[in-house]
Amino acid sequence: MLQETELAVLTIDLPQFGLKAGDVGTVVLVHGRKGYEVEFMTLDGEMVAMASLQIAQVRPIRSREVAHVRSI
Repeated sequence: MLQETELAVLTIDLPQFGLKAGDVGTVVLVHGRKGYEVEFMTLDGEMVAMASLQIAQVRPIRSREVAHVRSI
């Protein structure tokens, strides 16, 4: 289970927000065992989206993963 301020990796595409599986956000609120509010930002600090997500829609980052950059 993720905690507030932890990084979360999106496991699905969210086209309504312009987000793709693999995008990384920050958990800003935990909704018990129901899910999370996750904030996604550009690398220069512009907020892209704040999304309410179910637990299965995000996962913690894993060791030996590399960030990937893309334009939105």
